[in-house]
Amino acid sequence: MFESLSNKLEQAFKTLKGQGKITEINVAETVKEIRKALIDADVNYKIAKQFTDTVKEKAIGANVLTSVTPGQLLTKIVNDELTLLLGGKTEDIQIQGSPAVILMAGLQGSGKTTHSAKLANYIKKKGRTVMMAACDVYRPAAIEQIKVLGEQIGVTVFSEEGNTDPVSIAKNAVKAAKEQGASVLIVDTAGRLSVDEEMMKEIGNIRDAINPNEILFVVDSMTGQDAVNTAKAFNDVLDFSGVILTKLDGDTRGGAALSIKSVVNKPIKFVGMGEKMEALDQFHPDRMAQRILGMGDIVSLVERAQQVFDEEEAERIQKKLLKDQFTFEDFYTQIQQIKKMGNLKDLMGMIPGVGKAMKDIDISDDAFKGIEAIINSMTPAERKTPDIINGSRRKRIAAGSGTDIQQVNQLLKQFEEMRKMMKTVSKMQGGMPRGMMPKMPFGR
Repeated sequence: MFESLSNKLEQAFKTLKGQGKITEINVAETVKEIRKALIDADVNYKIAKQFTDTVKEKAIGANVLTSVTPGQLLTKIVNDELTLLLGGKTEDIQIQGSPAVILMAGLQGSGKTTHSAKLANYIKKKGRTVMMAACDVYRPAAIEQIKVLGEQIGVTVFSEEGNTDPVSIAKNAVKAAKEQGASVLIVDTAGRLSVDEEMMKEIGNIRDAINPNEILFVVDSMTGQDAVNTAKAFNDVLDFSGVILTKLDGDTRGGAALSIKSVVNKPIKFVGMGEKMEALDQFHPDRMAQRILGMGDIVSLVERAQQVFDEEEAERIQKKLLKDQFTFEDFYTQIQQIKKMGNLKDLMGMIPGVGKAMKDIDISDDAFKGIEAIINSMTPAERKTPDIINGSRRKRIAAGSGTDIQQVNQLLKQFEEMRKMMKTVSKMQGGMPRGMMPKMPFGR
């Protein structure tokens, strides 16, 4: 996410490295590189110029403290301006009312239906009763898709077989949500391959019929500046209240995220960061600015861990650690929980300094696959009591997992080292050292 932009901004700041003070000349050189980096990231030229003009004005007018280098000062100024460009402050979703109605809008292929389910899952975890309405009556299998997703996350889906009028379906969904006591109704609507008059008229009619608390525009961040243009077209008709930016974990240059607030003056409220239903994060402009500048985002990392790791399970594992009873079954459970936190490279990027260090390293989401294969090739007795795994058992496990004996030996050794370390830390902290794992010797 934003790797190219982050790298180019880092190069831009090197212009000031070693400089004793800020001058109009060295700032101008740095700002020129920052502007180029933003334009390369598909940020609108006018927005990029306005941004860098502000940075230059503030940098030249700033006093450099003896404890702060010119490079550090400019980084702070850029960080503050990036935060403002991205929206300035975190905007919460409005779900007051009974039911609170959220209307989802966007082009076909933007991930609207998937993110309707992700949002439903997000709100459900906040303790609300959620219902989804299937109002895309045009795309083949759209209704079936949202039903499957609803079943996956345990959310009721309202649909009307044979009804081809999305406006009446939406109105009936609101009634059904009231009758069934749902506190939030998420209405998934049809998209098109491009903006057209018929599409806008229809979604406008749905809005007028159900009077939603929120209208969220779902947009694919990988479409770059086109995403911003589409957002403007939708906003002119719908006056939507917020944006969900999808596929931000993909090969995106970041222009949509950096430009959309300036163009439509509507906040980005959520970002989609992966395929899993849990892969939806509330958008925090300040944290995103820090990540773009390579400062990491520990707060979001901790929040993701808190959403995934169960307190009772953590206490159970801690007791087993203290008694030296941590098993491969427990380890396998921990791996599944870590995988729920999202894309592994994205998680690494949240740790200050690690993102830059690993920018050229490809971390696959299948990085745990080899370890899981080895554990799955063990018998229940072997998973519970690793000490019984002798030479012949290791040979059988390697053959069953498609690995070799060296890889099995390495995992067994690292598991034992990790178990000792976790036991020590657990004793020192009196709490479960979450998320710790051995170094992965391989990934398939």
